[in-house]
Amino acid sequence: MSALAVDPQSLSATLPPPRPRLAWSDGLALGLEAMDHTHQEFVDLLAQVAIADDDTVLPAWAALVEHTQAHFDQEDRWMRDTGFASGNCHATQHRVVLEVMREGVARRQVAMIRQMADELAAWFPTHAQTMDAALALHLRGVGYDAASGEVHMPQALPAREITGCGSSSCG
Repeated sequence: MSALAVDPQSLSATLPPPRPRLAWSDGLALGLEAMDHTHQEFVDLLAQVAIADDDTVLPAWAALVEHTQAHFDQEDRWMRDTGFASGNCHATQHRVVLEVMREGVARRQVAMIRQMADELAAWFPTHAQTMDAALALHLRGVGYDAASGEVHMPQALPAREITGCGSSSCG
């Protein structure tokens, strides 16, 4: 091997291990225990995808998709229980994100899944700090018990369905 030739094995040995682009922090916490717990699980599973090697990234992604389905179903149920219209933009965003994530499962392309994981890591904080924060505020405002599905302050429920995301800037 010439002095300028590079051994590919030595390059991979010197690269740092992959690191997740998103880690759980207090900045993601919304003060609603059930939501925060689910969000922390999501972030942890997303990190597992980020650090997975090529042989384990597909099952890690499938686990994330399964969790995300349950996560979004839970939030969508909370919205339905407390006066959000079924076609609100928050629930619609959930459907679109899951559709894209399922495409990764179907195609089984490692590079595509890694790109999707990076995009999710960029998307999630904004989603949590806007749409989920508005939902958490709404749920607290109506006294919603996430465990039982009971609304303790039904008088605080909206007079008409919420058709936007629940924030003041959305219809």
